[in-house]
Amino acid sequence: MTAAQAHLSRELDESQRAAQADAGVPAARQGAGVADQVGRARRESPHRGRQHLGLAKVVARELPHTWSAWRAGRITEWKATIVARETACLSLADRMVVDEVVAGDPSALEAMGDRELAGACLREVARLDAAALVARRRRAESERRVTLRPAPDTMTYLTALLPVKDGVAVLAALTRSADAARAAGDERSRAQVMADTLVEGVRGGAGGTAGSPGVSLGLVMSDAALFGDADEPAHLDGFGPIPAELAREIVVGACDRDERIWLRRLYASPATGELVSMDARGRSFRGGLARFVRLRDRVCRTPWCDAPIRHVDHPRRHADEGPTAADNAQGLCEACNYAKDTPGWRARPGPDGGVVTTSPTGHSIATRPPPVARIRDRDIPPLTIDYVLAG
Repeated sequence: MTAAQAHLSRELDESQRAAQADAGVPAARQGAGVADQVGRARRESPHRGRQHLGLAKVVARELPHTWSAWRAGRITEWKATIVARETACLSLADRMVVDEVVAGDPSALEAMGDRELAGACLREVARLDAAALVARRRRAESERRVTLRPAPDTMTYLTALLPVKDGVAVLAALTRSADAARAAGDERSRAQVMADTLVEGVRGGAGGTAGSPGVSLGLVMSDAALFGDADEPAHLDGFGPIPAELAREIVVGACDRDERIWLRRLYASPATGELVSMDARGRSFRGGLARFVRLRDRVCRTPWCDAPIRHVDHPRRHADEGPTAADNAQGLCEACNYAKDTPGWRARPGPDGGVVTTSPTGHSIATRPPPVARIRDRDIPPLTIDYVLAG
């Protein structure tokens, strides 16, 4: 099934590149937007679409034995990904040698576990081109980073991608702190002590230190939820919905620590609960409107993308006399914004505040901003929303 999808993705890429070439698109830009169409067809994010399309092209062209096993249903898409990933640093000739050694026997390949397969590829890569492994490690170290993603029960996963020596050293330091605290009678678990030590170390002690840089939290909630008369969820920018009780706790905690709090009134539609306008005092129109669109849309408006908003885009282009206004604006990630600028893509604001985007293959998808609150009475005036920056 996945191999058939990969084959069809390659055919789509070839046909779209030919159509773009006929339209006069420069060779360096041909193929733009194809992965976005693949992602939509698979009901996945554009990022996943790029991964799937890239894998389909590489495996079929450069890893024939792996491709044969994949098409025969003897390995999964993930195992094909492992082979492609572990050999990406090699020349085409060396890559095909590893493919023959590791995947030339489909029965043996089928019996391998994921870690066993990765290890087999790594051994062959080291034998053929040790310098490529060194260059790959250095490139990986240059991509060190820290990321945050939501976890269940209003928790988060804070992940650090570090060189091995740094990751091991950080874990060892946290472990020593936890062992010392437990030995001194601390009632917290080792895991709790390690987590708290990490936070306190980064923030400069419990609750932060005087003069430390402020942290801004974009918290969207109704006035009724803020003052305890309602319990509809709030929205925390960069995370998602959180319980009203936790939102109030964040605000009260900021007040107790004498942190600055800025309130910005935003207005929601009584019919849909979507943000429709804002109090513009204290900001320039451009800056305030961009911030409003980011709070309204929350993440990239492309279906299944969920990437952070990087660009505030005009669905009806400014060159086509599209106004710079909230009803002609959508938040997009960088990749999705560039993809819709390729030939054949069309986006138009709908009459109800939505945006309809049509791909070069003629498939249209309508999107709307997510509601920020439940509207119990549709005859009430627009709901007032408070935007709180705590920090």
